[in-house]
Amino acid sequence: MSAGFEGSYGGRADRISSAAVMECKICWTVYDPALGDEFRQILPGTPFAALPEDWTCPTCDAPAAQFMVRDDPGAADAASRPGARDAASWLAGRVAALEAEFREIWHGKMRDVPLVNASLHVEAVGFALYDGRPLGVLVAPWFMNLFLLPAEDEDWSDLTPGAKEVLDFPSGSYEFIHNVRPMVGGYKACSLFSPMTDFASQLQAVDVARAVTVELFKAENLEETDRAAEIRSTREAELAAAEPACEAEEGAADEPPAVPTRRAVISGGLATEAPGE
Repeated sequence: MSAGFEGSYGGRADRISSAAVMECKICWTVYDPALGDEFRQILPGTPFAALPEDWTCPTCDAPAAQFMVRDDPGAADAASRPGARDAASWLAGRVAALEAEFREIWHGKMRDVPLVNASLHVEAVGFALYDGRPLGVLVAPWFMNLFLLPAEDEDWSDLTPGAKEVLDFPSGSYEFIHNVRPMVGGYKACSLFSPMTDFASQLQAVDVARAVTVELFKAENLEETDRAAEIRSTREAELAAAEPACEAEEGAADEPPAVPTRRAVISGGLATEAPGE
């Protein structure tokens, strides 16, 4: 976001602290990191420098470069900590590597695979640092996954591809699969959608991806997440107990009602079952 920044400090975005309140110089709309941006589903606590590259003013659609500092209580501290800007650049680099990795897979291996949605393209959505690790959603023509990348001082190159790990978030616990790729290195991914045939456009897919990054951190979703798991467990026990009777009366039993997955909860009910789940 520092490229072309016209706001304050002679265009030096590295002088802006994470607490800086910014104001559009065209329409005077304010961006307060403590509040985020509900229109674009930017989480509260997101610094101006960490906003997505395509973020624009929610009122007049001006680019971020047209914002200037309205109030910056941490300006003096930011001036003495150039590493804050370095962290934003590092995050951007990691996300760019992730996109490049899967663009290469799309162009090299996936274009002719059945059930891909050729109207979509690879795009990283909503990536921000979570406990020092890049976290966000990657949209691709054949999947939408929640990705967690290692922190700057971590090396995940020794992860075992296919290994599973349950990670906790405010909205619940979710299963991530480990993998390692040449460009991006080690990462952990939670499947949200696959295949992507139900999406009519890239815009629709990105909107859902942004919703995931918001719902994931809503503690009020935890009750529904736990309830879904409890319903699933109870229903599985009922089906196991009824299995002998079902075999005796072939075709008499109806299909059990679908139980919402935890991924459906964090995507506002829009996520679907992944194959084999």
